[in-house]
Amino acid sequence: MPATPTDADDDWARFGGDPAERRGGPRRGPEPHEPAPRRGRSAPVDLRDELPPEEYDPELSDEVAAARSRELPTVPVRRLLALAMAGLSFVLTVAMVVGSQLAPAPYAFVVFAVQLAFVVIWTVASQPPAPRIVAVVAILAALGADLVAVSANPASLGPLVYVTAGGFVAGVLGQMIRPAGRVRVTESLGSSLVLVLGVVSIASLVVLKREPLGTQVINAIVIGAGVALVAAHLFDAGLPVPRVAPTVPRGGLGIVVGGMLGTAAAGAAGYFLEGLEPLPTAIAGLAAAVIALMVDLSADYSESSRQLAGIAPALWLVRHMAGPLSAFTLAAPVAYAASTVLARGL
Repeated sequence: MPATPTDADDDWARFGGDPAERRGGPRRGPEPHEPAPRRGRSAPVDLRDELPPEEYDPELSDEVAAARSRELPTVPVRRLLALAMAGLSFVLTVAMVVGSQLAPAPYAFVVFAVQLAFVVIWTVASQPPAPRIVAVVAILAALGADLVAVSANPASLGPLVYVTAGGFVAGVLGQMIRPAGRVRVTESLGSSLVLVLGVVSIASLVVLKREPLGTQVINAIVIGAGVALVAAHLFDAGLPVPRVAPTVPRGGLGIVVGGMLGTAAAGAAGYFLEGLEPLPTAIAGLAAAVIALMVDLSADYSESSRQLAGIAPALWLVRHMAGPLSAFTLAAPVAYAASTVLARGL
């Protein structure tokens, strides 16, 4: 005859417990046919159950599995646009190389034309707060940088540092008189600083023009960066593989081949230009090509980020022109940095 359960055992069973467990025995698990007990609203959900069977991987974490189930749309590559950017890079290369044959003062006008295009295109493409103030400050900084680059005696980068500081101060003062006050002031100041640094950077070519072997160094570095950009965009037009990102219409093959061809072109320029050596010129050309390619690619990533954030895009041609213009602008200091090494033929 079975033993009569005690009151304690009755209470234990009434609330879902197992009397055997209370007495130290093994706990009875749920029957195979019984559903798993609900753990309340705070219980975590296994996101891997949402994946199709063919995508299920037991070694994936819930977050990785959920991310894999949500794929970003792939942006198609526009071949005509890639060809247009290759053409723009070629035109900028020819303009900078041909302009370097002029005297420093006329060459400053060529540089100012590139600076003006950079400021206008970058401002329209990035759509910063208070765009008029940002553009005016950058243009004034470009004029000041070109003026001191031509007139400073002796030629050096020192005056350009003061122009950069003055441009930043002007940007701060411009934000203080904005009608909107301090709304998005950090973003606007950041845009002003980027543009001021860009226009001052390319003005360093005018300073380099006034130094020994300056023309040869400018030609070699500009050719290396220009060939890299042209080759990268041509490969994007014909063979954009592998894609660097689904939302960025660029191919990794063009980046790699562009860097190699830019290095070779700079080395060839060092072989034919008087006073330069092929090997150090090729190394300097590699640095310029890599910087130009990365800046150009970062412009595409920035545009993709703005579109994913839901920001209304600017004119499609204008926002893509910012890449090559920014690449030439920010790769220019490499020429000045490499001038001492190339002059000694190391």
